[in-house]
Amino acid sequence: MDKNELKLIVDKWSKKLRITPNWDIVLELVNDVNWSKTGDIKIDCTDQKAILLLNTTCPKQENIEEVIVHELLHLKMYPLDQVTESLIKSNFTCDTPEYRFAYSQFFTALEQTVEEMTKCFLFEFGENKELSFGRCKLQKSFDELYNNLQNLD
Repeated sequence: MDKNELKLIVDKWSKKLRITPNWDIVLELVNDVNWSKTGDIKIDCTDQKAILLLNTTCPKQENIEEVIVHELLHLKMYPLDQVTESLIKSNFTCDTPEYRFAYSQFFTALEQTVEEMTKCFLFEFGENKELSFGRCKLQKSFDELYNNLQNLD
């Protein structure tokens, strides 16, 4: 897809998710083979501006519409994200096991929630309802993960 086609998808979903007209969103294509993500978003709440970044060189996800919806949902969830992150930082000492546990659990739950919401919106309103399995393809299989475990019997 070219940048104009991608911009149309960003505009469609920004309206559908009620992000615009309050927010200004710019699409930036990343052409860096070392960038490991398929998408990301930079957010400035003060000015209500965001930059949606998409990997055009080596994306790991096949459905770019899914990636766009996912990143825009991070923008919708950002206030909750910031409150939770502030609570973690104010209640746990940085670089302690407790802090790392809370932080990792929060970000895992955030990613799972955003991805589940992405699937719901995509299945209901998406042009391309096919889910991406790019990241999953890079993971070890169940047998590979447990291949060297000892039998407990």
